[in-house]
Amino acid sequence: MSNTTELIDRYVGIWNEPDADRRRATIAKLWQKDAVHFTKSLEARGYDAIEARVTKAYEQYVGTGDFVFKAACDGDDHHNAVRFQWEMVPPAGGEVAASGSVFMILGDDGRIRSDYQFTDPTPQS
Repeated sequence: MSNTTELIDRYVGIWNEPDADRRRATIAKLWQKDAVHFTKSLEARGYDAIEARVTKAYEQYVGTGDFVFKAACDGDDHHNAVRFQWEMVPPAGGEVAASGSVFMILGDDGRIRSDYQFTDPTPQS
């Protein structure tokens, strides 16, 4: 298993993690202390803000039992940057409810310095 695959697995896993203490500990292992997580409408800077962001997503989508997040590809990396596609799907499988991509810039220690999350437009039914 490559370091990139491990990083992606741990990153996706945190969004599905039910245990708040484990989530908090994993954030410190994955992100640098002053790291920033960006979405189009949000900037979460530092451990507390990143934890609040991850917890909110968990409670809204995963904690309800409706969805899980997963990597949709192996990802790619070069020059301290990593990108991959993600999906939000029902736990038993089925139609993709949301998808997008993540682009991360890593520090020299291999932890995330900045994390850009993109969400694809939702297809109209």
